[in-house]
Amino acid sequence: MKSPIVKPTVFSHRYHDIFLSILPNPRLRLIQMCVFELQWEEVSIMDEKNIPIRTYQVCNVLEPNQNNWLRTDWIPRSGAQRVYVEVKFTLRDCNSLPGVTGTCKETFNLYYHESNDDRESYIKDSSFIKVDTVAADESFTQVDVGDRIMKLNTEVRDVKVTTRKGFYLAFQDVGACIALVSVRVFYKTCPLTVRNLATFPDTVTGADTSSLVEVRGSCVNQSEEKEEPKMYCGADGEWLVPIGGCHCNPGYEEKSGACKACAVGFYKAKVSDAGCSKCPPHSHSVREGATVCTCHSGYFRAETDPASMACTQPPSAPQQLISAVNETSVVLEWSPPHRLGGRTDTSYSLDCLICETGSQSQTLCLPCGPDVLISPGWSGLKTTRVVVSELRAHTHYTFIIHAHNGVSQASGAGAGQSASVTVTTNQAGEKECVSSDVTRHSLLLSWQQPDRPNGVILEYEVKFYEKDQRERSYRIMRTLSRSADVTGLNALTEYVFHVRARTAAGYGEFSAPFEFSTNSDPFPLIGEGVNSALLLLSVSGVGILLLISTAVFIISRRYAHTHTHNRVKIYVDPFTYEDPDQAIHEFAKEIDVSNIHIERVIGMGEFGEVCSGRLRVQGKREIYVAIKSLKAGYSDKQRRDFLSEASIMGQFDHPNIIRLEGVVTRSHLCSITTCLCVHIVHLLCLYFKLSLPLQKHDGQFTVIQLVGMLRGIASGMKYLSDMSYVHRDLAARNILVNSNLVCKVSDFGLSRVLEDDPEAAYTTRIPIRWTAPEAITYRKFTSASDVWSYGIVMWEVVSYGERPYWDMNNQDVIKAIEEGYRLPAPMDCPMVLHQLMLDCWERDRAERPTFSQILNMLDKLIRNPGTLRVGSEVCVSVVPEVCVPEWSVCEWLQAIGMERYRDTLAAAGYTTLDSLLSLTHQIGIITLAHQDIIIASVQHEMLSQMQHIQNRMVPV
Repeated sequence: MKSPIVKPTVFSHRYHDIFLSILPNPRLRLIQMCVFELQWEEVSIMDEKNIPIRTYQVCNVLEPNQNNWLRTDWIPRSGAQRVYVEVKFTLRDCNSLPGVTGTCKETFNLYYHESNDDRESYIKDSSFIKVDTVAADESFTQVDVGDRIMKLNTEVRDVKVTTRKGFYLAFQDVGACIALVSVRVFYKTCPLTVRNLATFPDTVTGADTSSLVEVRGSCVNQSEEKEEPKMYCGADGEWLVPIGGCHCNPGYEEKSGACKACAVGFYKAKVSDAGCSKCPPHSHSVREGATVCTCHSGYFRAETDPASMACTQPPSAPQQLISAVNETSVVLEWSPPHRLGGRTDTSYSLDCLICETGSQSQTLCLPCGPDVLISPGWSGLKTTRVVVSELRAHTHYTFIIHAHNGVSQASGAGAGQSASVTVTTNQAGEKECVSSDVTRHSLLLSWQQPDRPNGVILEYEVKFYEKDQRERSYRIMRTLSRSADVTGLNALTEYVFHVRARTAAGYGEFSAPFEFSTNSDPFPLIGEGVNSALLLLSVSGVGILLLISTAVFIISRRYAHTHTHNRVKIYVDPFTYEDPDQAIHEFAKEIDVSNIHIERVIGMGEFGEVCSGRLRVQGKREIYVAIKSLKAGYSDKQRRDFLSEASIMGQFDHPNIIRLEGVVTRSHLCSITTCLCVHIVHLLCLYFKLSLPLQKHDGQFTVIQLVGMLRGIASGMKYLSDMSYVHRDLAARNILVNSNLVCKVSDFGLSRVLEDDPEAAYTTRIPIRWTAPEAITYRKFTSASDVWSYGIVMWEVVSYGERPYWDMNNQDVIKAIEEGYRLPAPMDCPMVLHQLMLDCWERDRAERPTFSQILNMLDKLIRNPGTLRVGSEVCVSVVPEVCVPEWSVCEWLQAIGMERYRDTLAAAGYTTLDSLLSLTHQIGIITLAHQDIIIASVQHEMLSQMQHIQNRMVPV
């Protein structure tokens, strides 16, 4: 049977373009196929749409051993490493052909041959390489042809072509009835794409089906590499594994895979910024693609300011500059500028000038020499207070305080806004004081205004006393004018006067002393016509007055002696004194400021800085002290409150009460409290708030140590109670403790607050968790309410600083206490201690123990540590009946703080308490004192057990 010859479809580049244009994700390219005729026939047929098409056919099925070939023209490879051949064909079912026995086939073979040119007109069959045997998925019969049913098969095979510039394809028929409808040759590429702002070109896939082609991308316009952009082109034409990328240059941001310029009013400063940002306050941009915004007029940006920071201004001048002169030193204080310019880096610098008046009344100012010292420094100051020392006496100085910030230099105001003050090292009040109109009991005093008062003078203060009293008893007068009418003086008495002025900066120094005498008695002298009877009467009266005065003096001395020795000292409220200076000199010792050396600031108090330093007292060893200062610019009320607190502390002298060494009222140091380190001179023994070491060393103290601390607190409170002083704020935070666990009661300020404003104090200052119910409800503060607070302190100590009532709010605490709730025993708390707490928390304050009873109770517990065993059955009250437990040697040693000898005694065979009575020093006890402590404590325990047994044998 002769094979029909039909020319297959030829795919042109244009058709490929059209074909590609309608694909949703094109990845195919067509290669033009050239066709030649060989043993195949080109035939025209009708497709399923009744449209004529051209095909190559062959149908030699009756003859055996068919070998019919159809070959294409030379096909250029075009850079492809693997090409794909798509064949569309129809094939006749052999069973539908009558008379065919064994010669009909239903497959054909696909071959290829690589070549560098298209000049090979004849190619041997053996030169072709077989790609595959192609079989039909569907075949047709004669009936199908009659019904015009086109059963078209499509098969795709891939061929690796990498060694020549092009290739030929060949189709071998071995005895099938087949028609080739179309042959399409293509290769795959990864298409042009943009990923992470990098462009990846159209890339041909690799030769192998599993190969990945690495492709380096190039950054899009107005961008730069962040990390080398790479992707891999897969064999199926898909991009895989994007690595790295680019980011847009400053002034540009990413939009739709490209870098677009920032709009007007926006900027981008760095490539790492996510996108364009709106210009910060007080700045603008006038063009697209801005990398920084320009500051508005009058606003600036420092070199170190980021572009995102708002433009700012230099600060205004410092405010309220005041000075305080103390001989050859000056303290300068000021307030921050009213306008900080929108910045937080304000600093200050200081200029010092010596100003002198020349011969032509011209003031000449020169910089101070290097011998002038300024603490903390001349420039870069963050504080608003400096101390200038080593000045020359009787010299006029001008100090200029400059305010700076980060843009002061950029704005051209390098020196910064400034405020100045001129002072003189002459003390205020040194002007001559004049007395006129002197009478028997009064005199009129006048004086001149100081040369440099450091502000507007608000008032003058006159201090005077009898000369022979030497300032032991003085009086104070205040006046708004430069004169004072002093009355109530004794006749024919010499008085000493001091005057000082007060401005907003505070009081200046008192003037040098001025002495004036009052007039004598107005009676004339004897011999000048005085009546003799009158003279006799006067002399007799004077004698009687002398006798009465002598008797009163003797009686008062005896009463004073009896009062001092037979009665406890009673606390005197300093607020009963009209003049706080009188109270402070009554209860506190004045200290010369030259004996104090300040070393460093350790904190801030309510009225000013708290410093540490040393106090040198003539004839005594130097001690370390804490110094509380009253800051400049204080009010009269602040000064009174400050001195009153010192007046309270000055009345106390007890080892468990913080001690007042003295006060300094002639400088800025106002109260000094000692740290009480007197054992080693060079060791600074610091006291800490009790709650801090308790929390830091949780569970590390022995029960005896805890009870010892409680005993010290109780001893101090008994002293205060005996003086009829009510603390009102007893809590662990107001107990100071040192490394030797010595506790001292401190902080006597709450009583002053409650005296000043009870209503405000009640709502803002009363510590509800520590305060007795009657003090909360009725504001009834007594020693009994302090006992309630002491019970809370006991709970704090045994719980190692835990917060009383935990996270309950104040209202819940008050309600719980009213309903009878009391704090439970802390972990590992001996029952005897918790019972003592409960006694302190009795609702009826008359049922609570006194501090004297508490102290006695704690002393008994310390002498008998067996009662402090955790979980022991102890029948306790204020005067407990001890139920003695059975102790092991290990437990006993731990209770008395001698657990270090536990293993030594166990190895020596001491297993019971009574065996310890025969303890000897030879077994390894370090000192005889420790041996005595162990034996004595055991003896006391044995005696207690015997007494306990006897008590139980007594019939009820």
